[in-house]
Amino acid sequence: MRTLVFALGLWCTTLAAAVAADFRLSSPDIAPGGTIANKFVYKGFGCSGENISPALSWSGAPAGTKSFALLVHDADAPTGGGGWWHWVVYNIPASATKFAQGAGTADGAGLPAGSAQGRTDFGSPGWGGPCPPVGHGKHHYRFTLYALKVARLDVADGATAALIGYMVNDNSIATAKLLGLYGR
Repeated sequence: MRTLVFALGLWCTTLAAAVAADFRLSSPDIAPGGTIANKFVYKGFGCSGENISPALSWSGAPAGTKSFALLVHDADAPTGGGGWWHWVVYNIPASATKFAQGAGTADGAGLPAGSAQGRTDFGSPGWGGPCPPVGHGKHHYRFTLYALKVARLDVADGATAALIGYMVNDNSIATAKLLGLYGR
């Protein structure tokens, strides 16, 4: 019996890894591990970018995906350990496979119908591009797309990124990641 339980556990782990390997997030604007262009950098706080959100696309979502959420975070930000939330999008329909460049406006008009945005650490919804402190080295901007087992997250307007992140993680069945770098 113990051998059967072990074999079943190993099979489930292998299956989960295969599903995760098929779920991919990419961008024509950011090469994996590449430098984020000034076009996508925040405009403010001493940064002079255009604050345009990058185009993103995804494929290979696992069976059972009922919606998606995208969280963009800079864990290198000197905030006392909490990092910095740059974009929080949830209730993305399961039929969606991409965001056009510039879709991350505060009003969310360019996002797939039904999508919602949480406040970033800039204090408002929508894309807030990289803007690390001068001389702080390259920061790691982690774009994580979550496949969710629920069609909608039940969060109030104005919910914090931390609360939305908690709800996203509680309902996640798979993740796809993209890493971009930026320093000044």
